[in-house]
Amino acid sequence: MVTVSDSSLSDASPDLDLIELGLLAPIPRALLAGRDRDLLAPLEFLAPGTLPAAGPPGVARSALAPGLAAGLADANAAYGHPLASEAAAKLADPATAVVVTGQQPGLFGGPLYALSKAVAAARWAEALEAAGRPAVAVFWMATEDHDFRESSWSSFQTQEGPARFDLGADAQELMPLGMRSFGPPVADVLERLRERIPSPRFAEWCDTLARWYSPSARFGEAFARLLVHLMGARSPLLLDSMLPVVKQAQRPWLSAFVERRAEVEAVLAAASAAVADRGFALQVTPQPGASPLFFLHGGERRRILWSGDAAWTLRGDDGERPVETLRAAVSENPSVVMPGVLARPLIQDAILGTTLQVMGPGEMSYLPQLAPLYRAFDVAAPATALRPQILVLPANQRRRLEQTGLELADFVRPDFDLDRLAAGARSEERLEPARRGLESVLADLESAAAPVAAELERPLEKTADQMRRGLEQFEARLTAALG
Repeated sequence: MVTVSDSSLSDASPDLDLIELGLLAPIPRALLAGRDRDLLAPLEFLAPGTLPAAGPPGVARSALAPGLAAGLADANAAYGHPLASEAAAKLADPATAVVVTGQQPGLFGGPLYALSKAVAAARWAEALEAAGRPAVAVFWMATEDHDFRESSWSSFQTQEGPARFDLGADAQELMPLGMRSFGPPVADVLERLRERIPSPRFAEWCDTLARWYSPSARFGEAFARLLVHLMGARSPLLLDSMLPVVKQAQRPWLSAFVERRAEVEAVLAAASAAVADRGFALQVTPQPGASPLFFLHGGERRRILWSGDAAWTLRGDDGERPVETLRAAVSENPSVVMPGVLARPLIQDAILGTTLQVMGPGEMSYLPQLAPLYRAFDVAAPATALRPQILVLPANQRRRLEQTGLELADFVRPDFDLDRLAAGARSEERLEPARRGLESVLADLESAAAPVAAELERPLEKTADQMRRGLEQFEARLTAALG
């Protein structure tokens, strides 16, 4: 469900059923309906409005890797988190329930759902504490990702309508986000924003953004500082996936993915086949011989490909290397080995001891393809829940919507065509005199036939139906022409 709220409106805010409207991907839709949840095993799908079950009495999650909590405390203090030490201390306590979510760090915070994930994780942790369980929220900043195209733009509502603002072309397509600075384009974007949205209040917000989004700043740190600014003491503990203490904690799991590469490939292939057998399209296409790990080489993040039993290469690089060199890299410098989407959830949950992971519909769609790895690697499987869906609709737009006579649900349907709607309104307006004239003619015919109504009643009804149908067909053609 999506709830749309605006305190300035007196009427009740509408709920939008994403399933009914066809706005939810097939796997999340099935999970919400109680179907196919076995595909997630051993993970447990958490229904909306519920809390994850407590573990067996006296059983706590594994201890964190040495230095991880202290490293996160230092990093979050640098971000300005007012409760950095307290949150890190909670994370270090094996009795604490850990609620994890995450996203790539996008320009000016990225899409709204990045903020909704952070808020959801914080609120789930608060709900667990209200229920008597110590809990902490953690936001995994996926700075190892290299999808600049996804992270380098932001959308704003201007006076002319929604507008996209971006940092321009990507000159280093495979460089991880955590290694990138924004460069001069970010100052240009902020200036264009001020021009397109000329209000003192928004100018003040641009000045606030400029504190962190400067040409020399990096994606991860800017995102973290912005999130702390927005959420204050309620902000999750922020985890940069490229932080050295995080990579050190990942070392044994990265090593396991290398040593057990044949088993990993078999498990992933079987899980993908099971998902496909249920009739679902695969979110991640299986790639025989491809590892779910990436390697950082020359500033580029490239996928590891297995070459026989004892060698490996990089996608786009034909040089074959013995597996021993990859083992050495993991041991000596784990920062150069990075998990992809089919490895990250397990490694994340292994090093944090996750109780609940909060995921988007896209993430939930590929989760069944990797879920069996938890059992194979003997990692405690957390509960998993869908993030909330948010639609921001200001009061003035709500009022304009009401003036159309349509429901909000009509506008968000995938097949909604605003141009056709407007064309229909114009054609209806143009044909209204003809419609009234037709009804007047039919009324005259009915009056003329009154003396012999018994004989002409049926022919008159048939004639009236044909004339009305003819006008409707002409209106449809006129609407198409106007559209």
